[in-house]
Amino acid sequence: QVQLVESGGGLVQAGGSLRVSCAASGRIIRINVMGWYRQALGKQRELVGTITSGGSTTYADSVKGRFTISRDNAKNTVYLQMNSLKPEDTAVYYCNADRIWTMTRQEYDYWGQGTQVTVSS
Repeated sequence: QVQLVESGGGLVQAGGSLRVSCAASGRIIRINVMGWYRQALGKQRELVGTITSGGSTTYADSVKGRFTISRDNAKNTVYLQMNSLKPEDTAVYYCNADRIWTMTRQEYDYWGQGTQVTVSS
């Protein structure tokens, strides 16, 4: 069974940095696009950015120049490096895989459980 597990969240002061990770486990052959989303309290979930299996990235305007997404395909892991953090970046951060090929089938739209990031002012 495929699982996405985020780690690395926590509390950081404004202006600081944090890196969160998302590791996919299971009998995975390949993962297509992986993305990071976030949901602040009382708000809708929003896209932070995506990365293809080839390493091409996209970012929301609100995080461009501050956040960097990378991935290690050999480890089935995606990273979100967050710099110059602001209080408005406070949210639960979720990783997503739009399509996963396993030894037995394809899985679509997989989500991790989320990790809390809190930025204090």
